[in-house]
Amino acid sequence: MVRVNGVEVSVARLGHGPPLVLVHGAGMDGRAWQPQLKELAEEFTVVAWDEPGAGRSSDLPVGFGLADFAHCLAAVIEVLRLGSAHVAGLSWGGTVALELYRHHPELVRTLILADTYAGWKGSLPPEEVAARVEGAERMLAVPRERFDPTLPGLFAGDPPAAFVPLLDAMARDVRPETIGPQLFMMAEADERDLLPGIAVPTLLIWGECDVRSPLAVAHAFEDAIPHTELAVLPGVGHVSNIEAPDLFNRTVREFCRAYE
Repeated sequence: MVRVNGVEVSVARLGHGPPLVLVHGAGMDGRAWQPQLKELAEEFTVVAWDEPGAGRSSDLPVGFGLADFAHCLAAVIEVLRLGSAHVAGLSWGGTVALELYRHHPELVRTLILADTYAGWKGSLPPEEVAARVEGAERMLAVPRERFDPTLPGLFAGDPPAAFVPLLDAMARDVRPETIGPQLFMMAEADERDLLPGIAVPTLLIWGECDVRSPLAVAHAFEDAIPHTELAVLPGVGHVSNIEAPDLFNRTVREFCRAYE
C-alpha cells in the first residue's frame, strides 16, 4: 500500500528486472493484469496498481481529475523507486498513461497503448461520445442494488471461460462513485495535442475486432506519434490482454527487450 497525498493506493509488485507499470481500464482494477503479472515478472519488475477508487485503494477523492490520476501514478513510480519505466495502459488506462507522459515524461521509458483512446473526444465521433455518455447516465441512474458496470463490446465473442470468475469479481467491486466520473472524464478528454510530441518509443496493441476503440483509432495514433509500431491481434476484442494473453505478453516482452 502506497500513500499519496492522503490516498492509499494498493500496488502489486512482482519480479526483478526493468520496470513495467501496468495501468488498468475503467470498471477494473489491478487484477485485470493477472495474465501478465506472473509471466512477465520472469523478466521484468511488474507493477500493477489499483487506481484511486478501485480494488483495495481508497475511494476516489472529490474533484479528482485525469491529471490527478497521472500525478498519483507518478508518485507511485517515484515511491517505489522504479525510475524510468515501460508504462502500459489498457483502454482508459492508456489515456492515463498519456497524461502521465504529458506531466512526467522523465518517468516513461516507453509507452505501450492497448485498445485505448486519446480520450473519447479525441478519438471517437461526437455522436458516439454522446451515446456513451447517455449509456453511462442510464447505468448510474439505477438503484445501487441493480447497478451493473459491465460495458458492452469488451470481447470479440464470449469472455474466455477461465477468466469469467475474475471478471465477475472485478465487476462486483466497481464503485459507481468511481466509474461515473471516469466515463465523463473520458467523454471530455482530448489528448491529440500531445501525440506528435511523444519522444519515446511507443507500441500500439490492438484487437482486430475491437468495437469500443476500433482499428481506425489505432491508425490515427500510428499516424500522429513519431516513433510507433502497431501490433494487431487477430480475432481479438477490446480487452486484448485477457482475450489473447499469450500473444499480448509476447508482444510486450519483445518490444520492451528492444529498448533495454
